[in-house]
Amino acid sequence: MTMIHSAAAPVISIFIAQLMVLILVGRLLGEAAQRLGQPAVMGQLLAGIVLGPSVFGALWPGGQRWLFPADAAQRGMLDAVAQLGVLMLLLVTGMETNLAIVRRVQRAATSVSLFGIGLPFIGGVALGVYLPAALLPAPEARLLTALFLGTALSISSVKIVATVIRQLNFTHRRVGEVLLASAVLDDTLGWIILAVVFGLARHGTVDFSMLGKTLFGAIGFLALSFAFGRRAVAFLIRWTNDHVRSEMAVVTVILLIMGGFALLTNALGLHTALGAFIAGMLVGQSPILTGHINEQLRGLITALFMPVFFGLAGLSADLSVLHQPSLYTWAAVIILVASVGKFGGALLGGRIGGLSMRESIAVGCGMNARGSTEVIIATLGLAMGALTPTLFTLIVTMAIVTTLIMPPTLRAALRHVPLTADEKQRLDRLEFDRESYVSRLERLLMAVDESASGRLASRLVGLLAGARGMPTTVVPLKHTRKQATHADGAGAAVTVAAERAREATRDESGAARSGISVEVAKASSSPMSQEAIARQAGKGFDLFWVGIEPAVHASGAIHDDVTNAIAGFNGHSAMVFAHGALAAQAVISPLRLLLAVTGTAYSSRAADVALALAQASGGSLTALYVDPEAAIRDWHKHLRGTIRSRRQGASVLREVVELGRHYGIAVRGRVKYQSDAAHAILTELTGGRYDLLVMGVTPRSGDALFFGPVPSAILAQSPESLLLIAT
Repeated sequence: MTMIHSAAAPVISIFIAQLMVLILVGRLLGEAAQRLGQPAVMGQLLAGIVLGPSVFGALWPGGQRWLFPADAAQRGMLDAVAQLGVLMLLLVTGMETNLAIVRRVQRAATSVSLFGIGLPFIGGVALGVYLPAALLPAPEARLLTALFLGTALSISSVKIVATVIRQLNFTHRRVGEVLLASAVLDDTLGWIILAVVFGLARHGTVDFSMLGKTLFGAIGFLALSFAFGRRAVAFLIRWTNDHVRSEMAVVTVILLIMGGFALLTNALGLHTALGAFIAGMLVGQSPILTGHINEQLRGLITALFMPVFFGLAGLSADLSVLHQPSLYTWAAVIILVASVGKFGGALLGGRIGGLSMRESIAVGCGMNARGSTEVIIATLGLAMGALTPTLFTLIVTMAIVTTLIMPPTLRAALRHVPLTADEKQRLDRLEFDRESYVSRLERLLMAVDESASGRLASRLVGLLAGARGMPTTVVPLKHTRKQATHADGAGAAVTVAAERAREATRDESGAARSGISVEVAKASSSPMSQEAIARQAGKGFDLFWVGIEPAVHASGAIHDDVTNAIAGFNGHSAMVFAHGALAAQAVISPLRLLLAVTGTAYSSRAADVALALAQASGGSLTALYVDPEAAIRDWHKHLRGTIRSRRQGASVLREVVELGRHYGIAVRGRVKYQSDAAHAILTELTGGRYDLLVMGVTPRSGDALFFGPVPSAILAQSPESLLLIAT
């Protein structure tokens, strides 16, 4: 064992040194590339070239051979990390794929992608037919090499396109959406084509029966993945998040899903890369995949796997071969065919897809970036024997050149693309969504019983969750899980209301949001069980809804059961108190909401929720501002203060009206000057034909749950239903 250990020690030491050097140089050159306006991945690729035979090997051959020896075992260790890095990179690329964008601009994106792939693919295959024999791995493999070269020239890098579009703030412009959607389709089709070529390469020749089986396997895999895989992946992630308490358990499950899909595609005769990419797409659509989980994965990949993989790809490229005039010519020809084919195909596809000439030119420039995707494909081609090291170097050179020229050419083209009125409206809406309280909610928790308040809370939660596609967990109190899932139970009520909200809040393309997931947790025998609520709260929820009775003492004080339920949740809460018409209704008709506003932050959050409910139910909203100070002033002595106070009220209402514009709700504003704010609100509520009062509140210090004298007075006297948003 001592001998084995002593023999392995240098191998392990060199392996660690290789990792450290690749990570360090990759980070430094990646930083330099970003400062020059280029993607960091280009710096990491150049790091490998610098450390390889092209630079380091030319300057200090002995040192380069010591650090990166030709020993198969030594190389195998680095290859293993790089191959895992390929799968991890494709996993994250798939997670970043936004299929909603593809659906929104599907006509133009499909046209751009098909023509943008078709022309360079034909050019690459034709080029492969005329390649000199010295560039072929074997004379009989010419057709396979030509097919692989066509695939390599036709692909675009969704990561590079997305990075540059994001840097230029064009992500939500039409041309940016078409670019992103087309790159997504390019990546997806490219991996399918590569999987087919890989299947053919396994047999060495083009067998049309095998080609049919491979295509059938790819189509079947994709169909099953999107038909059943999406739900299965979402279930696994959610179950793990809710039931496994060990650290980063969801990340472990995501990696297992990636590995499972990779093994499945390999068993079907396809490449593991396709499985990892599709797994990432399905993981990215999970309704509870938070930014925290995404950052955990991205951190490891960015810090370790990316510099190692791209550095190793650079090490495999020997640019010294370009000193030969014939190879220099072939490199120029490959770059020309790839660029002209991709630009011309995307330009033609853009025009056919309905884009203007300026937009089509910009799309043609943007789609010409190969970047990381091209390097991955070239590396796989070298590994499977479809490319020679020299041809691999020529393809990597093409990837570097096309990626480096893409950002400046795209910037120049986008300067001539004007901002349309529709785009301005969309950008305003997206800016609003970034600041909106409701838009930032991801998951809802509700604790309800079989009372009228519990039924109303279920319907309100369904409206909010359905309009935003938020998964919801129901904790039934004082009744069983079976009762909660019954046709008239809480879980069913949430689902019914969510379906109504989905239809009322279709997006601009006319498509409704995907259905929400409603889970009924284990029933709690007592609403006073803080532990039951706390166990659920630990699974990650943004807003906790409570609908139980009794909810209020005769004095207007919050009942102890509600207090204890709220105490189990560390976050924002919504309390529902059913009275009047809504207490008896089985189905929510268009809500007539009265919103009491004060201009505070918690009042603004309540306004956001109220408007979302009005939109989801097809209802209306009136905002009421009560100024008790202005009512008691002597206007002869304090005219200036009174005017200032009225201006403040108008300003507060103006904010709510503007908020309503984004929801498509015409908010009616009312101002009352009365010393008794609770009386003013109740008078408006009883005389204005409203059925739900919404108020934003904040807890006061003390053992009991208390929001102040005005909410307490309203709770004690309100004839209609009440929703308190406590933040």
